[in-house]
Amino acid sequence: MPPDLQHIQSLPSWLIGRVAARGRSMVADAIAAEGLKLMHHAVLAATAEYGPVTQADLGRRLGVDPKDMVGILNHLQAAGLVLRAPHPSDRRKNAVTVTPKGGAVLSRCRTLAESANAELLAPLAPEERQQLMTLLTRLHEAGQGAV
Repeated sequence: MPPDLQHIQSLPSWLIGRVAARGRSMVADAIAAEGLKLMHHAVLAATAEYGPVTQADLGRRLGVDPKDMVGILNHLQAAGLVLRAPHPSDRRKNAVTVTPKGGAVLSRCRTLAESANAELLAPLAPEERQQLMTLLTRLHEAGQGAV
């Protein structure tokens, strides 16, 4: 039987976690060039996809606490990437939309994130990358029912 630490470090959950942490760090470092953190990027992307969208809906979609969402949106609005205005159907709520500048930043972040992920997967051959993505997708989808 291997020593305990060696055993832990050989578990798929440990290896996946370590690789995921490295990948998140690489993407975070890449998009920092645009003045964004990972959650800023996610909120900007969700706003572009679903906007105009209420702050509350963004928070629910991304699992972000409402107080944290206010801070994230404050940062994005101060940078000129999103605009908050009264929601057309309920003026008590704010609707969030992406500005043209925000769309350009989001596009650049996509390229930066793709480059970081390409670097992460560089040790694998193209067919291995595809196989890894297929297997990770299967594991992710299997876990969706458990959440």
